[in-house]
Amino acid sequence: MALASYNPFDNNFFRDALLTSFINFFASFLSGLVVFSVLGYLSYITGKGIADVAQDGPGLVFVAYPTAIATMPGSQFWSVLFFIMLASLGLDSTFGGLEAILTAISDEWPLVFGRHRKLFCLGICLYCFLGSLPTTTYGGQYVITLLDFFGPTIAILFIVFVEAAAMCWFYGVKRISADVNKMLGHKPGPFWIICWVCISPVFILVIFILTLANYRPLELGTYVFPQWSVALGWVLTFSSIICIPAYMIYRLAIMRGSLWTVD
Repeated sequence: MALASYNPFDNNFFRDALLTSFINFFASFLSGLVVFSVLGYLSYITGKGIADVAQDGPGLVFVAYPTAIATMPGSQFWSVLFFIMLASLGLDSTFGGLEAILTAISDEWPLVFGRHRKLFCLGICLYCFLGSLPTTTYGGQYVITLLDFFGPTIAILFIVFVEAAAMCWFYGVKRISADVNKMLGHKPGPFWIICWVCISPVFILVIFILTLANYRPLELGTYVFPQWSVALGWVLTFSSIICIPAYMIYRLAIMRGSLWTVD
């Protein structure tokens, strides 16, 4: 949404949304073929089962994949391509994540941050760089596991559900349809309205609830994370979630009128 906010008013976002969805689908499909073919090859050359060679997270990227690539003909060439892909993937994810922060804060306080956007971007990058240094230590794998579990999964599901509910249930599909008609010259069909009102929010909410229900003690191999680190992880999760109700209360406090008739 942060990147899309820079598009012209009459941009065909319907086409962009479909194109992005299909690209994501085919990229995931291709990635699945690559992952399981490499794991199958690694299982064949080591004589172990798939369950024994498959690893989650960093182990798959930095252990299983390099091991398989090292045994292939022309391994140096494939290794270069592989790590260029990893670097590109990391940079691409960083661009998207940072742009969401930069755009939101710059739009909210244009005189303070928007006017000095380059310096603000530099400060955010330095902050992220310093914050990521612990992941390069000997215990970095444990930090990555903790951040990966408590950082994005639960918080993102909650945030996306709130976004969907705010747009479809509070702002309303009638207003959305009118906005689409003003931008593209035609209203969305009933399929999209059903997706916005029912399918998307409900599915996200169900996934969020199941994620919480299936919670189990955090482990890395045979190591079980202590309770203080798990508590720290939950604090990390709620530090993202709490921003939504906190900002809602802030906006209600500075707006005129009651809860139902804010000006």
